Amino acid sequence: MSLDQVDLQKLVEELSIDYFNRPFEHAATFNSRLRTTGGRYHLKSHNLDFNLKILETFGMLEFVKVIKHELCHYHLHLTGKGYQHKDNDFKVLLKQTGGSRFVQSVKTTSNEKKLWLYQCKNCQLIIRRQRRFDTTKFVCKKCRGELILQNV
Repeated sequence: MSLDQVDLQKLVEELSIDYFNRPFEHAATFNSRLRTTGGRYHLKSHNLDFNLKILETFGMLEFVKVIKHELCHYHLHLTGKGYQHKDNDFKVLLKQTGGSRFVQSVKTTSNEKKLWLYQCKNCQLIIRRQRRFDTTKFVCKKCRGELILQNV
């Protein structure tokens, strides 16, 4: 499922009326630079940015929760109430509207770190390191033999 900018604007306006009984009168756009967050509310311009990858990865249901989350910031800020995550007003309104507190991670990198394998020429000791190093400057810790990088 994919939305364009016009459909996104319309969706945000409809959700604002349906769940907050207030109109959304600013711009809602997709921002391809967002990486770790589902959306962003701009305090000065009152515009909303959204991460398209949330919609593509998790579907419309999760994306609507992100929109509700950002609309909570929007409406609370404009009415002069506590709009930050730590504020009680925000927590209560988020719960009432069914917005998500946190968005699921869209990171594609795994938690496994690449290991560099070195082997001693003399004693065949295998040494595993997270960082690559210069084998001309270091020797085997067991026999002081020459080290050879195994996985190139």
